[in-house]
Amino acid sequence: MRSQSTPFALRRARRTVLAATVAALALTATACNGDDTAAGDKPGSTASQSSSGQDKLHVPGDIADKLKKHGIDVDQWANGGWKDWDKDKWLSAAKDFVNPVIKGLWKPERMKSAKDPDKTISAKDASADQGVSDPDPAPVQAAAEKTPYHDHAAPVGKVFFDSPEGSMVCSGTVVKDVNHPGRSNLVWTAGHCVHAGGGGGWYRNIAFVPAYNDQGRPASELTDAAASEIAPYGQWWADWASTTNEWIQGGSESGGAGAPYDYSILHVKPESGTKSLEETVGAALDVDFSAPSATEVGKMGAWGYPAAPPYDGQKMFKCIDRPGRLSLSPGLPTMYRIGCTMTGGSSGGGWFRVVDGKTELVSNTSIGPSDNTWLAGPQLGQEAEALYQNMSRQYGGQ
Repeated sequence: MRSQSTPFALRRARRTVLAATVAALALTATACNGDDTAAGDKPGSTASQSSSGQDKLHVPGDIADKLKKHGIDVDQWANGGWKDWDKDKWLSAAKDFVNPVIKGLWKPERMKSAKDPDKTISAKDASADQGVSDPDPAPVQAAAEKTPYHDHAAPVGKVFFDSPEGSMVCSGTVVKDVNHPGRSNLVWTAGHCVHAGGGGGWYRNIAFVPAYNDQGRPASELTDAAASEIAPYGQWWADWASTTNEWIQGGSESGGAGAPYDYSILHVKPESGTKSLEETVGAALDVDFSAPSATEVGKMGAWGYPAAPPYDGQKMFKCIDRPGRLSLSPGLPTMYRIGCTMTGGSSGGGWFRVVDGKTELVSNTSIGPSDNTWLAGPQLGQEAEALYQNMSRQYGGQ
């Protein structure tokens, strides 16, 4: 009997998909009442004031126009209306993405508070054909990455965002921009870390923190940690996000639907300063879009920040294993699967392999089982490359 996959869910809804019941790996964090004072004054920005007369958020003119077109009150949005997840006004289409910088929102304590919402479910038996799935891999115990992370690991970090259920966290990787060599502002993560999938919309306040907690200090030592200790390279806000139409239209927050297309690219900008992400971090990875068969690959490694017990989301871990194949349906692309005990929060983290002595990103964590014995990620082929190239050409130079 095959084991069932359970996503680390974003919603309570449950859905059985053929032989696997899966859930998204992103985790709900404890929401904090942080300072919502914003940065980013731009010509044409709309500023609103709180009852105390202090500016709360400056909405750039182009974003203000986009909100107005959707019938959203800009002043209300700027005064905290972004916390209103009215389904009728939850922006969902690709052209609807809005993410104005709210400087100071992601305080160290707010980032540190990300925790497991305990929304996974028990696996259920299923008899549907799994296509070309290989047998379940043996669990691989996740190993803590050496510190400091910037010296020993690929340029991995944490992706933070707000959802209807509160503040949430995923993992992500700095990738190269072929059209802007040495000056990339691109981050690779999972689609379910930026968009809720079918019936939902774009998440808000999406920010990337490379080399989060670079020294790997335990949570007990981070209570009074300075922002520079938690975010040594600063915070990078997504000014554009792209994911697949398959995820936007049919992705399931607690099921396997859309999982083979569960990847995303962020274009980010610093909360302050002008230097590119790649220049700031000092590294970025090439992306391998050749979608090699699992049978052709000796080893793959998954990196991320698992946050569900026994982990707490404060340290980077990795799993290295020979990949196998996972098919959720004969009509869907086959996914990679490796043994790994990483839990929620590692979702979106990069999967890497070494090609001719060079480390390349080949996938990202998408789904896993409720018993945390393996992870699965999409193969990145022509559609993923087209998404990447469009992001690079349209926004890479900004």
